Amino acid sequence: MEKSKKDNEAKDVEMTVGEEEAGNDKAEGGDEAKPKQQAQKDKDLLTFEDVREQMKLIERGVNQKEVRYINRALRGIQSLRKKTNDAILRRVTVAYYPATSPLKEQLLDYLDEPMDGEEVSQYRPRSSKTGQPVILPELDIFVHLLILLRMLDQERMEKAKKCSDALMEKVVAENRRTLDGLSAKCYFYHSRVYEMCGQLAGIRGFLHARLRTATLRHNEEAQAVLMNLLLRNYLHHNLYDQADKLVSKSKFPESANNNEIARQHYYLGRIKAIQLEYSEAYTHLVQAIRKAPASSAVGFRQTANKFAVVVQLLLGQIPDRSTFRDPILRRPLAPYFKLTQAVRNGDLELFSNTLDLYGAQFHSERTYTLIVRLRHNVIKTGVRMISLSYSRVSLEDIAEKLKLDSSIDAEYIVAKAIRDGVIEATIDHEQGFMQSKVRNERSGEERERESPTYTDKIESVWKPVYVNLHVNQFRLTNLFKVSRANGARERE
Repeated sequence: MEKSKKDNEAKDVEMTVGEEEAGNDKAEGGDEAKPKQQAQKDKDLLTFEDVREQMKLIERGVNQKEVRYINRALRGIQSLRKKTNDAILRRVTVAYYPATSPLKEQLLDYLDEPMDGEEVSQYRPRSSKTGQPVILPELDIFVHLLILLRMLDQERMEKAKKCSDALMEKVVAENRRTLDGLSAKCYFYHSRVYEMCGQLAGIRGFLHARLRTATLRHNEEAQAVLMNLLLRNYLHHNLYDQADKLVSKSKFPESANNNEIARQHYYLGRIKAIQLEYSEAYTHLVQAIRKAPASSAVGFRQTANKFAVVVQLLLGQIPDRSTFRDPILRRPLAPYFKLTQAVRNGDLELFSNTLDLYGAQFHSERTYTLIVRLRHNVIKTGVRMISLSYSRVSLEDIAEKLKLDSSIDAEYIVAKAIRDGVIEATIDHEQGFMQSKVRNERSGEERERESPTYTDKIESVWKPVYVNLHVNQFRLTNLFKVSRANGARERE
């Protein structure tokens, strides 16, 4: 009995010590969690103050009728987008909307439920002509836009779609000059939501209606954004003819910002490339790359450079190697570098292997249609290299080198190259070979020297020099004669 009592007492002591150690561990874990929670609260508080500062700028711009304050607030949306969360947005909504406002309940429904112990700011009452507390439409749309961005970042697409539709109802109902910049932002993200939902064709009519309204109201910011959104909508569904008609029937505002101008040039470049107008397409794509932001918009610059490389190859030019060495473009342009090598060397086998290997990527990047057209350029380059290497070569050997199906295909290709002026050769159809003509190895400078206009050009360049020399010599001679006459008079 005494042994059993001692054993029980020892167990009680061990359990007491274990419970104390567990309690100490929990206390230490709680102590470690408290600084993290406090740091998160401080971070959220700073973000909340940043949102309030932007809203103060909007309010100041509305009261003073100065759009520059509102534009400054819009430029800070991207930085706020990375820092906001549901708790901050709920706190902003409660702080700026009246307690009985239906808008407040509508916005809070899009956010998650508040956590226990979450701090909520108090509503700031505002006066109006009717004596009822109100919120400015600009502030309402700004908060609604921040919530929509939160839905997009969290990929809550059903809520994002409902939120975007409600936001469009607010934008359409208002006609205020101070809403021009905000409405343009709202249209852009409204189209983005429907694109991510796979329903981009469903808002085409709405975008056309808003473009007409923005044009009549001289809202150039929204007009530029809506035109680019419609072009993106058409190109997404491969409706290039409709996109070209939209460009020809409407005028892009000249006062648009650089980002919208870059997008416009990019879409025009894609349209012209499909329509075989490669020179104009390349010009537009280069302008898009130059207008794009240097420190951001990496994805846009990568996509624009992909189309620019393909169009440059279709023009018969070889892109500069420095383009493929850029750290930002090196990996995305790796398949296009192989295409460039195939076109430059006339290697049809490398071209076919690259197309098979990266075909799915080219389809997803919308460059496959243009890349397929490069096959003719590869063959043309290969025929030119064969013509320079051999003075006489059989059509069967040409078919083998170009990986063609038969000598008949090679005969057709060589004949077309001769007709287009790619090579200077003749075809012997009976014996089945190509005979290259002897080229005149004289340089262009030598041929120009033998032309009758070469001496004329030299005379036209040096004639002003000779005239000046004669004039100066005549002046010096007269001056010398006058000085001698004056000296003779003085001696007399």
